Amino acid sequence: MRGKARRAGTAALALAVTAPMLSACFEEPSAHEAVRDFLIGWQTGDYDYAARRTDGDEKAVGRALENATFDLDAASFRFTVTGMRRAADEVEADFDAEVDLGENNPLWEYQGKIPLHLVDGRWKVRWSPSVLHPKLAEGQRFAVDVDPEGRQPILDRNRDPLQEKAVLHVAQVVPANLKSGEAEKLCERLSKITGFPQDRLLSRIRSAPPNVQVPLVTFGRTRFGQLSADLRAVPGITLTEQEQELAPASPKAIVGTVTAVTQEAVQQLGGPQRAGDTVGRGGLQKAYQEHLTGSTDTRVITVDLKTLKEVAELKKWQPDRSTSPVQTTLDRAYQKAADTALTGGIPGMVVAVQASTGDIRAVASTEEYDQERHALAGRFPAGTTFSIMSVGGILKARISPGQRLACPADRSVGGAPFHQEGSPAGTSPTLQANFAGACVTALASLARRIGGAELAAEAEKFGIAAKWSLPLKAFSGVVRPLNGDAATAKAIAGQNVLVSPLSMALVAGAVASGTWRPPVLVTDPKTVDPTTDAEPIKAPDPIRLDDRTVQTLRGFMRAGVVAGSARAAAAPGDPVHGITATVLQKRKPYAWFVGWQGDVAVAVLMQSSDPAAGAAVAGRFFQGLSVTP
Repeated sequence: MRGKARRAGTAALALAVTAPMLSACFEEPSAHEAVRDFLIGWQTGDYDYAARRTDGDEKAVGRALENATFDLDAASFRFTVTGMRRAADEVEADFDAEVDLGENNPLWEYQGKIPLHLVDGRWKVRWSPSVLHPKLAEGQRFAVDVDPEGRQPILDRNRDPLQEKAVLHVAQVVPANLKSGEAEKLCERLSKITGFPQDRLLSRIRSAPPNVQVPLVTFGRTRFGQLSADLRAVPGITLTEQEQELAPASPKAIVGTVTAVTQEAVQQLGGPQRAGDTVGRGGLQKAYQEHLTGSTDTRVITVDLKTLKEVAELKKWQPDRSTSPVQTTLDRAYQKAADTALTGGIPGMVVAVQASTGDIRAVASTEEYDQERHALAGRFPAGTTFSIMSVGGILKARISPGQRLACPADRSVGGAPFHQEGSPAGTSPTLQANFAGACVTALASLARRIGGAELAAEAEKFGIAAKWSLPLKAFSGVVRPLNGDAATAKAIAGQNVLVSPLSMALVAGAVASGTWRPPVLVTDPKTVDPTTDAEPIKAPDPIRLDDRTVQTLRGFMRAGVVAGSARAAAAPGDPVHGITATVLQKRKPYAWFVGWQGDVAVAVLMQSSDPAAGAAVAGRFFQGLSVTP
């Protein structure tokens, strides 16, 4: 980006002559003028003007100056005269040069010398290639050798890559194999086929060492399939395949796709982008683009025009920043179990976190839902899973878990109606049984004993509406103002509360561990932008829950699996805890399961009218973990 921005200022005059120092050396100004005019002409691209102040053949000198610009792919030159010395009829000027290598990015600074002598009474630059650089000799040219580092991987928590191998197709040339004028024709045709600017393609050829393969454009499989016939018809181009680990493994939407750089991507990213570069199109690949790629070793060298071999290295740059892999908390075993659990044909999603840390272990969804937009950042009614947040208030109101609480088919609280499907007629289950069976009419009635402000405060302890952030879109939940019994009852029933599967997985983790913790998806790098010195956003502090509340909730949620609506979640191993809920959103029925086994907390949301649909997926998930090697 820096090179592109500087390119716009190519014609800007920046010749600084230290006049006081020079005037002390000379009485006549003509030697100064010769140096000044030569450097101004070179700097501004008026090569004929510069050549006229030399003793060489004007056409040859002008061509040499122009070729130096092409050979360096220089966006601009800037010169400062730092001193001049005279001995008899000879003068030598010292100058500092700054060469913006444009797409190659570094700023090359070096010191040069300009010899002058009198020719027919006028000061002239004694021309030789060493005027351009002290180490450039006759029969040599500049070249820029670039070696971009490959794209870094996104890693799971065991440092295994979350990418699979994919094939990229590269159109490249060997400059020395092209005859005079062929490079221009080749780039013209390639530009028409690909949309990449002809001048930039040509600059890459001209500035590269002549005997190396120069990648011009890279294509993914689909794009290459569309253009391959046209590409094969371009003389001088060699098409090769490169195998790189770029295809996302599951969870694909979280990892993100990667494509070869297109002209559209160059415009979006602002450059500089080179052939062979890749760009993240979503997920973590997009969020951490600047960390994962963009590091290039660059050298300015001289090349023998006859042998085409490197003569000298004039400057070498290590990357000003290193690329780095992205270390995530994802776990392939958890992900496989989540993906497999969703293969029953019902649309839905699963989020699994480690209860004791908040680390996200798996994010899975069927094709109808997006793992980022829905599983992490979706906004869904919580249903009676939100009654988890009411237990602290229940205990403060001295309501016993064994207290009988009617579960009628219909009930009104503060004027708000509630309906329970399949209500057991004529029975008054205990509070624990109502909780385990997700009886909305019974739970809503608790609003008469729990204040809205108290319920909202309890929700905050479980991270609802907390100010945490992830490198991807995510939603922590929102509770509408709870003014009056009706609003409070609706909140307990989860009707005026919106949450995401991620936020509810964290709620389950809080009950399992006794402490709510913010989610973690990436542990390194600490920020998405490697160029900023800003401190990463501080995550909220963990919130330890009341011990009595936690113990009561654990009993309630264990009952949900043993004797309640979450029986389908049962699995071998540690006891499974959880509750279910059914909700409607935009006329679509959904079934929740929120719970845990051991240190693995999950939230499942399935698009189904079956109250047990979420619990069934959770059960398959826990079973999958128990058999995973």
